[in-house]
Amino acid sequence: MLSTFWQVWIVVIVLGSIIGCGVLIQYTSRGQRKEETDQTTGHDYDGIQELDNPLPRWWVMMFWATIVFGVAYLGVYGLGNFNGLLTVEVDGEQVTWTSGNQWKAEVQAFEKTIEPLYAEYSATPVTELVNNEEALLSGQRLFKSNCSVCHGSNAKGAQGFPNLTDSDWLYGGSPEQIKHTLAMGRQGAMPAWGGVLGEEGTANMTQYVRSLSGLKHDADAAAAAAPQYQMLCMACHGAEGKGNQLVGAPNLTDDVWLYGGSTKQIEFTLKHGRNGKMPAHQEILGNNADAKIHLLTTYVYSLSNK
Repeated sequence: MLSTFWQVWIVVIVLGSIIGCGVLIQYTSRGQRKEETDQTTGHDYDGIQELDNPLPRWWVMMFWATIVFGVAYLGVYGLGNFNGLLTVEVDGEQVTWTSGNQWKAEVQAFEKTIEPLYAEYSATPVTELVNNEEALLSGQRLFKSNCSVCHGSNAKGAQGFPNLTDSDWLYGGSPEQIKHTLAMGRQGAMPAWGGVLGEEGTANMTQYVRSLSGLKHDADAAAAAAPQYQMLCMACHGAEGKGNQLVGAPNLTDDVWLYGGSTKQIEFTLKHGRNGKMPAHQEILGNNADAKIHLLTTYVYSLSNK
């Protein structure tokens, strides 16, 4: 609802403009000749003279018709906090037209139209639906609207946001696991070990982590950190560093790095920790959220299962 000031401001400007236009037309019409003449107004430019003739009647009538249309428009759609006569159906009830209610009505009308198709898609397992091109296009549109801001329009991710086109999964890449991730979200947390390891210990652990994936490293420093890895990191990443999808602990033995695999990036991760959050889309997606998540799951699943 508008405040009293803005309510008065809008009403005065709109109605004042309409009334002013009517007064202006009436005033200028009074001083005009009733019939055409060959007399000029005195304006002569490059041989072109302006005759002192009245405005064409059809032109004046168009001005009046515009004013009438404006008044009728206000009566239908309202002005400021004053409701118009037009109504729309929202949640099964006729409510006063507003831009917000119009949007809701259109969305609900679309949802009713699309529900049978959503029901058909939802009844089809992801492993079968992945072969349906129309379903994949629908999932792709949902992805670009809701997921591309983090994972990129090509789904290849960025630093801190997983690449969805490879076979490396923090929480698992089965249809069930992907669907759970989309619906309920995920909260990843890598503790900060800088205070525990100290500067030298952090540097040694960095070399050990690099050694797990076969990157160039200092063998002596890696060997010095091995016992600490078993004591501090094994619970999440496993004795061999292959990770644990139950808690979202990444595999450290491959060449896939969520926050980067350079010495400085690994050292920063160890020292300061990391916190990643995948939002739950069950409520974000609104109406027919289950069907939309099913389509999104199908699309995401298709990215790494060609």
